[in-house]
Amino acid sequence: MSTPQTTRPGATLDVDHSDPEYRTWLKEAVRRVQADANRSADTHLLRFPLPEKWGIDLYLKDESTHPTGSLKHRLARSLFLYGLCNGWIRPGRPVIEASSGSTAVSEAYFAKLIGVPFIAVMPRTTSAEKIRLIEFHGGRCHFVDDSRKMYEESARLAVETGGHYMDQFTYAERATDWRGNNNIAESVFRQLELERFPEPTWIVATAGTGGTSATIARYVHYMQYDTRICVADPENSCFFEGWTTGDPDVTCDCGSRIEGIGRPRMEPSFVPGAVDRMMKVPDAASVAAVRALEQAIGRKAGGSTGTGLWSALKIIAEMVAEGRRGSVVTLLCDPGDRYLDKYYSDAWLREQGLDIAPYTAAIDSLLATGVWAAPPR
Repeated sequence: MSTPQTTRPGATLDVDHSDPEYRTWLKEAVRRVQADANRSADTHLLRFPLPEKWGIDLYLKDESTHPTGSLKHRLARSLFLYGLCNGWIRPGRPVIEASSGSTAVSEAYFAKLIGVPFIAVMPRTTSAEKIRLIEFHGGRCHFVDDSRKMYEESARLAVETGGHYMDQFTYAERATDWRGNNNIAESVFRQLELERFPEPTWIVATAGTGGTSATIARYVHYMQYDTRICVADPENSCFFEGWTTGDPDVTCDCGSRIEGIGRPRMEPSFVPGAVDRMMKVPDAASVAAVRALEQAIGRKAGGSTGTGLWSALKIIAEMVAEGRRGSVVTLLCDPGDRYLDKYYSDAWLREQGLDIAPYTAAIDSLLATGVWAAPPR
């Protein structure tokens, strides 16, 4: 129990914690993170081929071209700047993050850039390639058997080591400047300026932290666009149930098979009121869609890209049926070479009991005829 400090009546209490050495380190750390952004060109907006007669354009914002290969590079940069400018990240002390992979890869990169240790707390089922990339960037992996335990284990490690728990699931939506400053939404609209439908009818995002959907939705509302926001959620995730029921305390018992998205609880960074629509996408549909993407544009992508693409194609089928023209944007979140032993492995599909054939047939039918043949339940 603390006691109040005593002083002479009328005296001013004055405590100065200024640390010139720390401020010198902080200025250099912020400079390095900002310089990384300055060196990075914008990511591409790729077109998915659709029949010209539909009068509909589908684009994928290719976030796999960031230096660490995923959408999470933007988030990690924002989180590091947020933590540095708040005085939370200190020289010599580790940064700790709860992550299923891609955020940890990007945060390991930025930790190495500013010279602090990094520890990723992650499920033991995380892909071997993501583990390799985290370690390549100098990070250390700390595994848990139950993905629901990542949060408390990360907090415990932060106390034990004197480090900072970054907590992407709480701070993702507030660390990014959603009004602009070259965020992902501003970038998409700038790249669409010369297209025939520069204001998309729908933007489809997927939710891991909820930060990306919050940033896009807030920017759209701030700029007074008519674009609608759809969030696609995989199996074994709570965002859809929490959004549809209005219950922020909803949970589920197991982790998502689609790495990088889907959570066993409603994360604080998810902003339900900013979202217009949600879809619950079967994991088999996500895999079918990501394989269809490779057939269409020759690019492998991760499973979360497939979740968003499936939802985008469903929206496009509705537009075709109603005779509406316009554009739809979704995200290419990360490269498929991180998942060759999962979403591109027929053996893994059999092991997981996933049959992608009906979903592949639905995509083929749509692209050939314009008709959405809904797979059997």
